[in-house]
Amino acid sequence: MNRTVLWALIAGMMLVLAGNAWMPVTDPVESNYALTAREMLEAGDFISPRIYGNFWYDKPIFFYWELIAAFSLFGVNDFAARFFPVVFSALNVGAVYCFAKKLYDERTAVCSALVFATTTSFFYLSRAIITDMAFVFFFNAVLISFYLAYRSGNRRLYLASFFFAGLAVLTKGPVGILMPGLILLVFLLVRRRTRELMHMMWVPGIVIFAAVGGYWYYRMYAMHGMDFITNFFGVHNFLRATVSEHPRDDVWYYYTLIFLLGFFPWSFVMIARVKAKWQEIRHRKWSEHVIFLVLWAGLVNVLFQLMATKYVTYTQPAFLPLAILAGRLLRGRERFVRRLAAGMGIFYLVLNFAVAVPLIQSHSGRAVAEKIESVNTGRHLVVSYGDYSASTVYYSHERIPWIVWRSEIAHEKPAGISWDAKNVMPFMAIEDLPVGEPIYVTCIPRQAERMQRELPNAKFRRLTEQKYLDLYEMVIPDAAAKQKGSMD
Repeated sequence: MNRTVLWALIAGMMLVLAGNAWMPVTDPVESNYALTAREMLEAGDFISPRIYGNFWYDKPIFFYWELIAAFSLFGVNDFAARFFPVVFSALNVGAVYCFAKKLYDERTAVCSALVFATTTSFFYLSRAIITDMAFVFFFNAVLISFYLAYRSGNRRLYLASFFFAGLAVLTKGPVGILMPGLILLVFLLVRRRTRELMHMMWVPGIVIFAAVGGYWYYRMYAMHGMDFITNFFGVHNFLRATVSEHPRDDVWYYYTLIFLLGFFPWSFVMIARVKAKWQEIRHRKWSEHVIFLVLWAGLVNVLFQLMATKYVTYTQPAFLPLAILAGRLLRGRERFVRRLAAGMGIFYLVLNFAVAVPLIQSHSGRAVAEKIESVNTGRHLVVSYGDYSASTVYYSHERIPWIVWRSEIAHEKPAGISWDAKNVMPFMAIEDLPVGEPIYVTCIPRQAERMQRELPNAKFRRLTEQKYLDLYEMVIPDAAAKQKGSMD
């Protein structure tokens, strides 16, 4: 690897790692992963994901293993929780550099790596406690291994594709093999080289894939039966693909916006370069490398656009081919690339400590958890009203029931293939709350007024002044006070 790229990569990792120590686990996504890994570690169970003492099947096991390994190495802390996303972000930059150098040359490889490492999505994902950085690396490795095997004739590299597909499936589920598999199939159809499928060493490849990616699924089915099948495949794969989890995001231009914003500033640089070189691009015969990269990037965006649930990180696997295409478009303008990349690096450094750290701190329940520890010396009941904060549970080690009226519990609890399957936290009926003693309630500020309207006879005292989540002391004077008030 180019020494400049290597040192830039090491420096970038150090800066990200340094900032991570000041970034607490946030709600609503990061906290689920961190809490699950902590509970698995405490239980000594490294197979079945569990949260709030219940088994749950939101994601496969690999990312939880990452977190468990980091917690075992560094302790259960914020630095550890964000450690492996940094490692995989570095591996992704290395993959961009190595693949671009293999396809083209050193100059293109350096430009491509700098482009990839200075996008806004990379800035976010390199520190986020979510599956995406690991998944993107394995997804990319499937297609890189395939293409190198296809171009070189070294059929053994196809086995690497099966190996990485197993890891991708172990990280994010069936999409880890279905989507890269469809991309390489479309590529072979476009190139009229479908006979290459006969040379892909299917028998040993399937054995490798099953051994790497299939064993955990077998163990989960053996232990949990149809509960695992219904929730993992039914809810978190089929339902997510067919019913939008966030309906307002289900618009046709969603991933166009993600490209413009997530690939910034290079999205606009690429558009300008394509516009300037349009006649040349239009009339030149595309090389096989370009066809492969364009199909890769294009199909990722199209296929995820067809899915009902949209999420900002889903199309991140398209950014490796886009970075290499950008590096090729910018070949000969290396000074511009280095200057813009350096400028973005400085911008991200300032953004990291001036904006990201305080913003992340304001979206975590850590401060409320610390307040609970300081005020709840009598070990009174702690409950949650409204939006549930898993990060408060993670930091406080408290069992925090979600309080709703008894008549609403059946509607909110998991049942069949629906989004309620995500509600695996403990429940408690408001009618069962103790009277005449302090109860500590976590509640986000915008829902506090509603809480007080629902329980008009209870006495509330606000104990924190946070933007995201507050802690209230509530005392219900008598059983008669536990009557549902007006919601108007």
